[in-house]
Amino acid sequence: MDTSSPQKIELVFYQTESGNEPVRDWLVELPEEHRRAIGLDLMRVQYGWPIGMPLVRPMGKGLFEVRTNLADNTIARVMFCFNAGELYALHGFIKKAKKTPPPDLALARKRQKEIENG
Repeated sequence: MDTSSPQKIELVFYQTESGNEPVRDWLVELPEEHRRAIGLDLMRVQYGWPIGMPLVRPMGKGLFEVRTNLADNTIARVMFCFNAGELYALHGFIKKAKKTPPPDLALARKRQKEIENG
């Protein structure tokens, strides 16, 4: 019987050239209960990868979203990718429409390219 603990994938917050971490900054602005729920879902990905729906949805070309349903019936999304064995949180937002808004998807893909191209 394997009693070893699951491997943890390191979570890295995307950094802008000026050193800002937009996802971390977004999280800090949220109410504590929202931060806790999103953090738990990110931790589930770190310890349980690979994970599929309903928690993680593939967005194509190596981009994924963590889907968190919050207590006040709002929906949070954190877009992420993997690079060099690490999980990169690229973009976070509160979802207001059924489809992921194209500007949010485009921003996550732009940041993904930056990470992948070093």
